[in-house]
Amino acid sequence: MNGRDLVRSVKSVGSVGAAQRLRTVRAAWRRWRADASGLPSRGAERARVPGVVQEAEPGPGGGVLRFSRSELRIHVAVNGAVFWGWDGADPEPSYALAGRCPEPDPRAVLEPDKDGGWRVVAERVTVAVSRHGLVEVRTPGGVTLRRDLPPRWWEPVDGGPARWMQRSEVAADARFFGLGGRAAGPRLRDGRYRLWNTDPGRAFSPADDPLYITMPVQMVVADAATHLVFHDTSWDGTVALREGEEGAGSGHDRAGSCDLRMEGGPLRCWVMVGTPARVLLMWASLTGAPARPPAWALGHHHARWGFGSEREVRRVVAGYREHGLPLDAVHLDIDHFDEHQVFTVDEERFPKLSGLADELRRDGIRLVSIVDPAVKAAPGNAVYDSGAALDAFVRDASGRVVEGVVWPGASVYPDFTYARVRKWWGGLYAERLAQGFSGFWHDMNEPVSFAAFGETTLPRSARHALEGRGGDHREAHNVYALCMARAAYEGMRELVPHERPFLFSRSGWAGMQRYGGTWSGDVATGWPGLRASLALVLGLGLCGVPYSGPDVGGFDGSPSPELFLRWFQLGAYLPLFRTHASLWAGRREPWEFGAEVLGHARVALAERRRLLPYFVTLAYLARRTGAPYVRPVWWGEPEDRALRDCGDAFLLGDAFLVAPVLDPGADRRALQLPRGRWYDTETGRAYEGPGQVLVEAPLARIPVLARAGAVVPVHGADGGLELEVWAPARGRTGVGLVVPDEGDGWEEPEIERYVTRWEGRRLVVEQEGEDGPREPVRPVRVRGTAEE
Repeated sequence: MNGRDLVRSVKSVGSVGAAQRLRTVRAAWRRWRADASGLPSRGAERARVPGVVQEAEPGPGGGVLRFSRSELRIHVAVNGAVFWGWDGADPEPSYALAGRCPEPDPRAVLEPDKDGGWRVVAERVTVAVSRHGLVEVRTPGGVTLRRDLPPRWWEPVDGGPARWMQRSEVAADARFFGLGGRAAGPRLRDGRYRLWNTDPGRAFSPADDPLYITMPVQMVVADAATHLVFHDTSWDGTVALREGEEGAGSGHDRAGSCDLRMEGGPLRCWVMVGTPARVLLMWASLTGAPARPPAWALGHHHARWGFGSEREVRRVVAGYREHGLPLDAVHLDIDHFDEHQVFTVDEERFPKLSGLADELRRDGIRLVSIVDPAVKAAPGNAVYDSGAALDAFVRDASGRVVEGVVWPGASVYPDFTYARVRKWWGGLYAERLAQGFSGFWHDMNEPVSFAAFGETTLPRSARHALEGRGGDHREAHNVYALCMARAAYEGMRELVPHERPFLFSRSGWAGMQRYGGTWSGDVATGWPGLRASLALVLGLGLCGVPYSGPDVGGFDGSPSPELFLRWFQLGAYLPLFRTHASLWAGRREPWEFGAEVLGHARVALAERRRLLPYFVTLAYLARRTGAPYVRPVWWGEPEDRALRDCGDAFLLGDAFLVAPVLDPGADRRALQLPRGRWYDTETGRAYEGPGQVLVEAPLARIPVLARAGAVVPVHGADGGLELEVWAPARGRTGVGLVVPDEGDGWEEPEIERYVTRWEGRRLVVEQEGEDGPREPVRPVRVRGTAEE
């Protein structure tokens, strides 16, 4: 620590206010001193590698290989996923798994391989282990997808957790995706990525890493197959990626590489092989089905840090009504709290909050409340007093309650890795529900303390229950927000059992989709921020988190009318469609940008409202299959290299290809098409893929193309559900799934399946049923034909 650190610590919290800066610096000192005394010195270390295999013990789904200095456990699950763990690591306990480890596949057997190695042959993958501990993942045809070189550990001589490194090689043509929310994605270029959930302390840009959600989850796409690898440890670490290069002529290929370095935790991983859809289906079966948001949460949300009063909320809602703009939810930020204390209301500025909520609900608008984990450290504060009585707050190694500085001032932090603390915290949402809130937005839950000196979080030596195992913040940090989301979700399930909870969180970890979604955090206002918004949504979807979206317009500045409109048009096709800005960014309502932007925004909102039945269907399919709503254009054709390199467009389900405008002044753009016929939804013009086309992108709209043969549920002019059918090419058929909106409860809706085909010059649309095909009971509108 030095004078430069001290200055940085003060400047980093200028937004907190001068009265709290001294508290912040003191908290930073406390954090630094706690770590200095509470963390053991690593001292001298010794390096270790597995050595040579000594014996094998076959077992269900695989078995155990014992090396001279380590052992490797291999387990092929019935869902096709492969687990292996070094040094006796088992699949459990794990915060990522949705329940118990899947049962082993009895058909998978550990058997001898060549050169003294061993292998396990499963239906969709072969795992081969050399006599020195090199692990290869191969397709059933024998093509190597991944080679994990023998790992290396560095162990303190005097005892303590070992650091480790795993170096892997992938095919020369492979491309990396995932690792949570990465602003520089969706394709992860060569570089180093940190695995430590982090609030950057400002609105971020594509160059910033890490951000709020990091996950040791990679999706690797190559010609031979796609595979997902998850290293199940929540400790701090880094991933260094380098793409491979194919040799020209008779030159040798250079494999791609991944170097994973972890500061502790078990060396264990899961690998899933197949198509992208099959991989994410296995991932969801392992880590949990994505929560299905209530239908209203798929509409348009408006938030602002700085509404300030009931009067301002009513003014904004009235503005939406007067300008003919649909609105489904209003989000209240910390300025509605009493002195920023969670689970309170400032009754001077919001004297009749529950009445406001009832009034808005009658108009079809829901209130959503921000919830931060930090609790004001003040006796007399009801949340603090009840938590203190339960011994709910994180303590340091000496036994003192850890204090940080957040919006309420000096604050303490619930230990969400303790089941009884989650139970207590979940019950606190009764106060929010009584105020009329319908959903919740978790913020500052990396967790954040404004104390600086390196990083704005709790001391690494802070103690956590970790479900009774005990440990420190080095292990608990990355799963803190995940456990907070679990507490809220389970609390709402008990408090309002007849409704599906609505919850999204700024931070999280693998498995967070079980409890809700996320938004892309405080993205910087600007064209690079717009591009980063799409990268984050795509990357999170490939890590199993299908419900997400950005702050439309950016968080921190004043977007130009063009930038705001292009962001708004993109947001209209993303799962979470929310306008949001900081206290200093000014108003962000569409009418603030002039009549032209207002008119085009009204069109985008109307289209979102028309497509709500399709979003409802995508939400249900995401829960059933793990497939994200927003998919990379290579989703159905990962072997197409041109599509793998395309990061500026996306598929919305199977039906639409959306091409947002991400550069200023553009009125047309190039678009890489997957194979098949695609119709411009505005002009009806047909394009044939694969290949690149130039499409018109006037300020009034962004290009959206429909796949030939798609059957899309939409709202008709009367508000009822109807089918929009895009004609398949002659000689081809089409298909579509429809999930009718059955409300916001837990009832399992019936899936309707429709097929289309040509009979001569007539296009036939039929609904499949147990008794055979029949005429659809819903209105049908056919598009993409000469008769349109």
